[in-house]
Amino acid sequence: MSYGYLIESMVSVLLLMTILYCVRLNNQLRLLKADEQSLRATISELITATQIAERAIAGLKATMREGEQTLNERLQRSEAVTTEFDRQLQAGDELLGKLIRITGAGKAAEEPATPDAQSVAAAAQAFAERARARLNGLAA
Repeated sequence: MSYGYLIESMVSVLLLMTILYCVRLNNQLRLLKADEQSLRATISELITATQIAERAIAGLKATMREGEQTLNERLQRSEAVTTEFDRQLQAGDELLGKLIRITGAGKAAEEPATPDAQSVAAAAQAFAERARARLNGLAA
């Protein structure tokens, strides 16, 4: 009988150890379930943040396209204005050359000298008056 009592005692100790292990395992499973819920909440927040970031990126891309289009339009306009300025500068240079020749022809008869600012201004004034007279004649 003493062996039977010893075996029953060992079985009871093993059963007690099994019960304690099951309690510990149950606590760990409960913690794991809580962590799973926390992880699901974190994943949900991450998905929401990702969607917000995707919308923000789409908005930035649209803004970039609009800015690029505006910049291209402004560049085209500035190129057109630059071309017009170049054309007007060339016409101004040609006009200045004509004025210098006109004043040079008048001065050549008097004395051979280079035209100064006053003579160029006077020639420009005379040229402008003749142009106005021609325009007034055409308008009338």
